[in-house]
Amino acid sequence: MQLNVADYRELARRTLPRFVFDYVEGGAEDERCLRRNAHSLERLGLLPGGLRDTTGVDTGVQVYGQRWAAPFGVAPVGLNGLLRPDGDVLAARAAGAAGLPFILSTASNSRLEAVRAATAGPCWMQLYVMQARDLAAQIVRRARQAGFDALVLTIDVPVSGYRERDVRNGFALPFRPGPAMLWDMLAHPRWLARMARAGAPQFVNLAPAEGAASAQAQAALLSRAMDRSLVWEDLAWLRSLWDGPLLVKGVLHPDDARRAVALGLDGLIVSNHGGRQLDAAPATMQMLPRVQDAVDGKALVFVDGGFRRGSDIAKALACGAQGVWVGRPMAYGLAGGGERGVHGVLSLLRAELERTMILMGVPHVAGFGAGQLCVHGAGS
Repeated sequence: MQLNVADYRELARRTLPRFVFDYVEGGAEDERCLRRNAHSLERLGLLPGGLRDTTGVDTGVQVYGQRWAAPFGVAPVGLNGLLRPDGDVLAARAAGAAGLPFILSTASNSRLEAVRAATAGPCWMQLYVMQARDLAAQIVRRARQAGFDALVLTIDVPVSGYRERDVRNGFALPFRPGPAMLWDMLAHPRWLARMARAGAPQFVNLAPAEGAASAQAQAALLSRAMDRSLVWEDLAWLRSLWDGPLLVKGVLHPDDARRAVALGLDGLIVSNHGGRQLDAAPATMQMLPRVQDAVDGKALVFVDGGFRRGSDIAKALACGAQGVWVGRPMAYGLAGGGERGVHGVLSLLRAELERTMILMGVPHVAGFGAGQLCVHGAGS
């Protein structure tokens, strides 16, 4: 029985070979940034108010003209096909059924057209700009034609973070499993049977047509060999290709937030890539108030990194975030239970958020504010 995200995590750990679980779970270097995200949320408390009418609690929000059933959604996660065949389609379908948004990663294993067709809910496209910019332009044009609702440029990956778990496990593309990895795979026969039937996941959206992407392109994406000449002024190029909401993901510095607003971007996501890039980076919840001040209400501000409870989401809302994106919790649900597992995780988080709102005396999401936050002392 899965009663919380931690239970789904344990199910995923048992279901997946170690190298796959470590790919999902791991962070950069000593994984201090990953732990910092969790610790910053643990330190924050919520101050409830009594005798408020909460007979009609509404978790819904309006974002860019669309209604979300709750102020959170599925963050872009690459290689979902390594967790379950057609993992991107399954996760998008689960999010749509829950009335929640889904962001598809450039490093997805299902064609973006199939993912968009799988859900009637809000569906955004995440973009990496690799050294061949024409490939990024092609993805943007396809996403626009397929009907994606927003474009999210990730800006915190000029080079891949040093993820030591992957190095120790020998996980790289092209995929060449050694004896230890083969034994690990054989020890998880259900996962192996699913993979054998579906074949090794490919970064299919890097292919110009229905064919497979080149091994070089796949290795470049896994190692995050991005266009390091990309600068803020180049966003005009993206805006010329995309006329919908345009956001940047990976903002931590208030100066970057001000640059985004000055360039007319519609939103930004305060993110340290789940602790998978710069291990010395601050926690996202630490920087969220400073980014909010820099934006000054001129764009929507979202946040990700370490969210595991509905009460965590409430803390971000009290800090002024428009919404929260969750990545690893979705991956745990997908690995352990496929579409049903993802839906279970999302439903659980929404139920926890609703319960938190009732306990706090907040009937509507707009009722959250900084006055409801407190800081726990050591050991509390």
